[in-house]
Amino acid sequence: MMTDEAMLTSKPVVSSMFRLQWEEVQQSWVLLYPEGMVKLNNSAGEIMKRLDGEKTMSALITELETEFETTGLQKEVLGFLEIAIQQGWVKL
Repeated sequence: MMTDEAMLTSKPVVSSMFRLQWEEVQQSWVLLYPEGMVKLNNSAGEIMKRLDGEKTMSALITELETEFETTGLQKEVLGFLEIAIQQGWVKL
């Protein structure tokens, strides 16, 4: 498990085993992989679509807080990132 500090400076990207795309029928972001599909909730989709391997998690959190006019998202975003890494959806 990474420290919050290490996670905030990481530049994660969606794993090459998955393809992130908007699914109009589902009205949600999904992760496609050879064996199936993972339907993401709105929050997860907003995070995943920003994982470009260039942006730090700290910058991504700031972007989300600005776009949704809120603060205090760090804990939830880093919590999701941990799960996404464990699931193999995201690589650092």
